[in-house]
Amino acid sequence: MVNDSRTTGGPPPETVGPLAVGPLAADTDRADGGDPADRLEVSVVMPCLNEAESVGVCVRKALAGLAAAGVAGEVVVVDNGSTDGSAAVAAAAGARVVAESRRGYGNAYLAGFAAAHGRFLVMGDSDDTYDFADLGALLAPLRAGRADYVLGSRFAGEILPGAMPWLHRYVGNPLLTGILNRLFDVRSSDAHSGMRAFTRDAYRRMRLRCEGMELASELVIAARRAELRIEEVPITYHPRVGASKLHSLRDGWRHLRFMLLLAPRHLFVLPGLVLFGLGTAGQLALLPGSLDVGFHRLDLHFSVLFALIALLGWQLVLLGVFADVHNHAAGWQERRRWPLTSIHRRFTLERGLAAGGLLFTVGFAIDCVILARWLANSMGPLNELRPALLAMSLMVLGAQTAFGSFFLRLVTAGPSGGHGRAGWAPSTGPAASVPASTGAGAAAPGSGSGSGIAGPSEASPPVGAAGPTAPTGTPAPDGGAGQPTRTGPESHENDEEAAFLAAPPPARGGIPAHQH
Repeated sequence: MVNDSRTTGGPPPETVGPLAVGPLAADTDRADGGDPADRLEVSVVMPCLNEAESVGVCVRKALAGLAAAGVAGEVVVVDNGSTDGSAAVAAAAGARVVAESRRGYGNAYLAGFAAAHGRFLVMGDSDDTYDFADLGALLAPLRAGRADYVLGSRFAGEILPGAMPWLHRYVGNPLLTGILNRLFDVRSSDAHSGMRAFTRDAYRRMRLRCEGMELASELVIAARRAELRIEEVPITYHPRVGASKLHSLRDGWRHLRFMLLLAPRHLFVLPGLVLFGLGTAGQLALLPGSLDVGFHRLDLHFSVLFALIALLGWQLVLLGVFADVHNHAAGWQERRRWPLTSIHRRFTLERGLAAGGLLFTVGFAIDCVILARWLANSMGPLNELRPALLAMSLMVLGAQTAFGSFFLRLVTAGPSGGHGRAGWAPSTGPAASVPASTGAGAAAPGSGSGSGIAGPSEASPPVGAAGPTAPTGTPAPDGGAGQPTRTGPESHENDEEAAFLAAPPPARGGIPAHQH
C-alpha cells in the first residue's frame, strides 16, 4: 500500500529498482546530496497490470529513447497489482518500480507522477503500442520552451494494421474527440491518445484527479482549463502485445459521462432553454384557440404538451445552474460561458424571489379571472382550459424559481453568510494578496474573484476538500500558495479562466477506482 502523496505532498510511494536510469544515470548516483529532480530531466511513467510480455521491451525502448535524445532520465513503472511478475521484469530491464494497490488507469498514473523526479513527465502504456524509442520528437517542444503540454497524435501519425479496431478508429475515438472538442472548446485530433508529455509545472497546474480511464479525457480538458501551451506531434501506433483490457462500450460511456457531467451548460442549460422557449411560445400561440398548421390542427392536447415542455425546460435550467455550482465547489472549475456567466453575475436571493413571486402572481391572477368568469356565469359550464394551463405553468415556474433561489443561496453562501462573489475560499483574516507561484494553488496575478455564485459559506472549505486549508500566503501541500482571502464583492465575467489557480488542490477522489 502506498501513501497518497499526490495531494498531501508527502513522501513518494515506496519504490524498488534504481533511482534513475538513462544516459546520465551515473550522475544520479553521486553522493552530492542534491535533489534527484535537479539532476533528472525526464521521467517516463508507465502503468502496468500483468504486462510481463511487453513491459521489459517498453522499458528498454524508453531507455534507448532517452539516450538518443541525450537527456538524463528515468523510467518509472507503476505496478497496479500484477500477478504475473511484471514488476520484476520491469526492474530487471532498468526501471524504478512503484507499487499502487488501488486499481485504475488514473490511480496508476497519479502514483507514478507523484513518484517521478524528472522536470518533464512522459506517459505511455506498457503494452508496446507506443514507440518510446522516439522520445526526442515528443520532448522537443518542451525542451525548446514552445509548449507546456505535448500530445502524441495517432491520427496525425500512423496507425499500423491491427493496432486499432475498426470501431475505435472510425467511430469511437473520432466521436468522443469531437464531443470533447465541442464541449470544452479545444482543438485536439486524438483526445484519447495514451502518449503525452508535459512539464512538472503543467502537471501541477492541471490538478488531475480521475482514478480510471477518464484521466485521458481529463488531461485534455485540464490543459485547456489551465491555458497551457499545447502542441501535437505525430506518432506511430503499434499492435499491442497481450490481451487488451479496454472494454469498448463501458469505457466509451465512462468518457462520455465524465465529459457531460463537466459540461452542465450543454447537458442541462442549453437544452432546457430550448424546451422552455418552445413550450412557452406554443402555449401563447394556442391561448386564443386551436391553430391550423396546414397538415394538422393543434388544439387542447398540444397546450398540455407545451405546458409540460416549458416546465421541464425550466427545471433543466435550474439543474444546470446547481450542477455548475457543485462542479466549482468540488474543484472541477471549467470555464463558464453564456448564459451561466450572466446568471452567476446577476443572481441574488432577493432577485430570484422577486422573479418567482412575479410569475406566481401573474398565474394566480389569471386563475382569479377564470374564477370570476365562472361565478359570473352562475357556476355553469366552464371552457377556460387553455388559460388555466397557462396559469398553472406560471405558478409552477414561479414556485420553482423561488425555491431554487433559496437552494442556490444555501449552496453558495450558507444560511447566514453574505452572497459570495469571490469564489470558494474561506476567510482567513484581513484581505491579503497571494504571492505568485507556479504551484497548483497559486493565484494568477491580477486575477479577480469568481462569478456571482461561485462559493459557499466562508466558514466551510470546498466540498471534498482533503482537510483544513492553508492560511493565506502559506505554501500549499503541493508547493503552491494557500487560498486567497476574498477582498470584495465585485467580479469580472472572464475571471473563470484564471480562477482555478486560486482554488485549493483537489481532494483525492473523482471517479471511484472500483468502477475501473
